Order: sequence, then C-alpha cells, then structure tokens
Amino acid sequence: MRKLFYPLKTCFVLITATATPLSAFSEPPAGRLLAAQCAQCHGTDGSGYESLAGESADELYDELIERKYRPVEDIMDRQARGYTDDQLRLIADYLGSLPRASSSDD
Repeated sequence: MRKLFYPLKTCFVLITATATPLSAFSEPPAGRLLAAQCAQCHGTDGSGYESLAGESADELYDELIERKYRPVEDIMDRQARGYTDDQLRLIADYLGSLPRASSSDD
C-alpha cells in the first residue's frame, strides 16, 4: 500500500512546489475587457483608426458620455449606449493609461 502512495505523494509535492499561486498573477486593468469592443476600430493598443492611446481620460470620458446621450448619429453613439456611465469611466481610464503611439514623423 505504501508503494502505491509514494508516487502520488511525490507528484503532489512536485506539482505544489512548481505551481504558481493564483495570487501571483495580476488582474488586468479594470477597463481592458470593457474596451475590447473598441479594438475593432481603435486597435487593441488604442492606436488604430483615430488613436485614443494616451489621450486624457477625462476628455475621453466626456466624449463617451456626450455620445451616449446625444441623438444617434453614428456607430459610436450606439456603442456608448451599451455601457453604464461607470463602465465608460473605466474604459476612458484604461485607454488614457495606454502609452501614446509614436508617429512615423518622430
């Protein structure tokens, strides 16, 4: 019976010793998942069509709120309506925290 448990015990010790605890992984920024929809046009790093990376989070938030509550003019107005004001704040904060894309003119 002991011979049966020894390999199991050894495997358990090795797995436990080499496993990375979940607490070692940092959580993604709060607005990152919410901003995933934005990536279709603005890129995953915020530097796609109409670059948003590194812009003022307050200005981005104000723009999103304006688009949410004004009459529908384009796709952005519809996108903004899909989020709460708090979620729009998280998205703006996330996009504002991204490094500004360097231009090819630099």
